[in-house]
Amino acid sequence: MTMPVGKGKGSWREPACFAACMLAATGWCAQQPAWRQPDPQVLPGLYSWSDTCNIYVLKDGDAAILIDLGDGTVLDRLNEIGVSRVEWVLFTHHHREQCQGFPRLKGSDVKTAAPAAERPFFESPTTFRKMKPTLDDAFSVYGASYVRPPVEPIPIDRALQCGDTFEWRGYRLRCLETPGHSPGGMTYLLDAGDRRLAFSGDLMVDGARMQTWFDSEWDYGYGKGLETLIASVERLAKDAPALLLPSHGPSVTDPAKQLAEYSRKLRDLLALYVRGYPVATVTDDEKDSFSTPTVVPGIHRVTPHLYKFRRPNESWNFSIVIADSGRALVHDCGLMSAQVLDRALAGMKEHLGLKQIDALIVSHAHGDHFLLGEHLRTKYGASVWTTDRVADQCEHPERFDRPAMIQTYRSGLEALAIDRRLKEGETIAWEGMRLQVDWMPGQTDAGCCLWLDLDGWRIAFTGDNLFGNPADPKQDGHEAVVARNGAIFEEGYAYAAEYLKKLQPDLLMGGHSFVMPRPAAFIERYARWSKEIVRSYRKLSPDDEYRYRFDPFWVRAHPYRASLVLGGSVEVQVVVRNFRAREQRHRIAICAPPGFEADPPVLEGMIGAASQAAFPVRLHAPADAAPGVRLVAFDLALDGERYGQWFDFILHVEEAARKP
Repeated sequence: MTMPVGKGKGSWREPACFAACMLAATGWCAQQPAWRQPDPQVLPGLYSWSDTCNIYVLKDGDAAILIDLGDGTVLDRLNEIGVSRVEWVLFTHHHREQCQGFPRLKGSDVKTAAPAAERPFFESPTTFRKMKPTLDDAFSVYGASYVRPPVEPIPIDRALQCGDTFEWRGYRLRCLETPGHSPGGMTYLLDAGDRRLAFSGDLMVDGARMQTWFDSEWDYGYGKGLETLIASVERLAKDAPALLLPSHGPSVTDPAKQLAEYSRKLRDLLALYVRGYPVATVTDDEKDSFSTPTVVPGIHRVTPHLYKFRRPNESWNFSIVIADSGRALVHDCGLMSAQVLDRALAGMKEHLGLKQIDALIVSHAHGDHFLLGEHLRTKYGASVWTTDRVADQCEHPERFDRPAMIQTYRSGLEALAIDRRLKEGETIAWEGMRLQVDWMPGQTDAGCCLWLDLDGWRIAFTGDNLFGNPADPKQDGHEAVVARNGAIFEEGYAYAAEYLKKLQPDLLMGGHSFVMPRPAAFIERYARWSKEIVRSYRKLSPDDEYRYRFDPFWVRAHPYRASLVLGGSVEVQVVVRNFRAREQRHRIAICAPPGFEADPPVLEGMIGAASQAAFPVRLHAPADAAPGVRLVAFDLALDGERYGQWFDFILHVEEAARKP
C-alpha cells in the first residue's frame, strides 16, 4: 500500500502544529507556484514544483517518487499531473526547507531515503541542539551548531551511500556524495537517453552562485566547509551532467560552464577567507618582536608601564598597565592556569612595582579572554569592566547561539558578572591617565577597543580583530571570518579598519600574545581586504543583498535557549533584521513541536529601512510533554519570497519544581 494524495478520505494527515505553519504560508508567494517540466522532450515523466524548495517528481503511471518534499503542498497538487500515490521521498540533504512537510506523511507508508551521512540529523534532531554546548560538540563551530535538522524526527527507511543506485520502475538514480552545503549532501544522477540529469540539492544555484554561506561554515575560519564544497563541485563536473536540477531557483542548462565558474569563484573566496597571516606557522617572534624580557619569568615589558605574558609556543590572553602608584588595569585574562598567573603577579609585585589590580577590562565575549576573571575578582579584588554589548554575552551566554561562549570551555565558569558596564565612547580617568573604550567589531560584533596615550605611544588593545606582522607586506592581518560571531563585514572588519585608520595607533596590542608596532600600512591592507572579501561574497550571492545569505541571525530568538515547566509558558523576543535601504515586509510562522503552542503563531508586518525590530512571542508547553529539549523553527518570507524554516531556537522543558 502506498500513500494516497489529494484531499479526499484517506488522504494525508495535517497535524495541528503543521496546520498553523501552513496557514501562515498562505499568500506568502508573490505568484502562485505552477508545475514545470524541466526536460519534457527527453524525460516527459519528470515534473517540478516549488514552495520552500524545488520538489522533483518522477512518475510512472499514477505512481511517483519525490526528490525532496518542501513544505508538503506538492501533495495537494499531484492529481493535476495524474499522480494518485507516492511511494518514496528521496532527500538530497537534511535542511528543514527540504523536509518540513514531512508531518503530512505520518500514518502513511511512504518510504524515505536520505544520505547515510545525514541520517542522524533526520532521526535524532535534538542531539544537535544543546542547552550546555561545548567547544568540541560535533557539527558545531566551537559550540554553535551549523546543521539545521527538522523540528520533529523523520525516520529514514534507506540510507544511501556514495555509489549506490536507487532503482524505481525503470528509473536508475546513481548516488554521488556532494557535501559542502551540508555535511553529507548528495546528488542523484539520472541518465535519460544520451543526457545526464543531476538532482544536485543546494550544491549550486543558477548563475554559479551559493545558496547560503552560513551552511558551509564548518570551523573557526579555516575553510573546511568551503574546501569540501569546492571538491564536490569539481567532482560533479567530472560526471558531465547536461542539466542541473537544484533545490532552489531555475534549472541550470549550461552546467559545465557554470560549475567551472563557480569553482573559480569559490577558490577566489578561499584565498581571501583563511587568515591574513600565517596562522599555522606563525612563530613567537612574528607575534612579538617588540617587547623585552623582565626579571619575572614569562613577563615581557612592552613600554615602561605596559607588560604582557610571552612564553614559548603559548597564546595566552593577558596584558597589564601598571601606574606609578602601583595600581594596575588588566586587559583580558585567560588560557593560562591560575597557578601560572599567581606566580607572575607575585613576581610583578616583587620586581615591577605592582600593588593592586583595580580592574579587568574584557575585550570581547569569547570565553578564552576572561576564563580567569572570577579568579582576579575573588583573590585580588579586581572589578570586571566591559561595554554593554560585550557584558550581555559574558553574563548570559546561554541566551546566544554563538561560538566560544564561556560555558563551552568547561572550566567551571558558566558566566561572568560585570561590575561596571562601560558606554561605548566612554572615557575613563585613572591614575592620571585618560583611557577610552569604543565599539570595535570585527571577528565578533560583541567587542571593544581600549586605547590610551602611554609612554609616548598611542596604544590600542584590539582583542582578536587583527593579528600578524605589520612589517610583512603580504599580511593584511584579518582574523577568522565566522558569521556566527555576528561578523557582518560592514559592521565588523570593514568598520574596524575604518575605525583604526581614524584612531591612528602607534602600537596594537592584540589578543593571544600579539604586539604589532607601527601598523599604519598594515591597517590599510586590512581595510582593502575587508572590501575585497565583500565583493567576493556578493559575486556568490543569489540575493541582491548578500547579508541575507551570509548572516545566520537575521531572524533570531532572544533568548536562544529558553526553559519552561510542564504546562507552563515562556516569552521570547523574535528579532527581525532588514538589511535593505527600503521597507521590508515579513511574515514569520512560529513552528513549534506537536502539542506546543505559540502566541501569536504568526508575525507579520513591516520594518523600516536598514533597521531591526523585536516582537514578543509566548510559547506554551502541554502538561503531558516529556521533559527535554525541543526545537522551534521560524518559517520565513520576506517581501513575498518564501524561505522556509531557516532558523530555530531551543526550548528546554523541565518538570515542575517540587514544593518543600
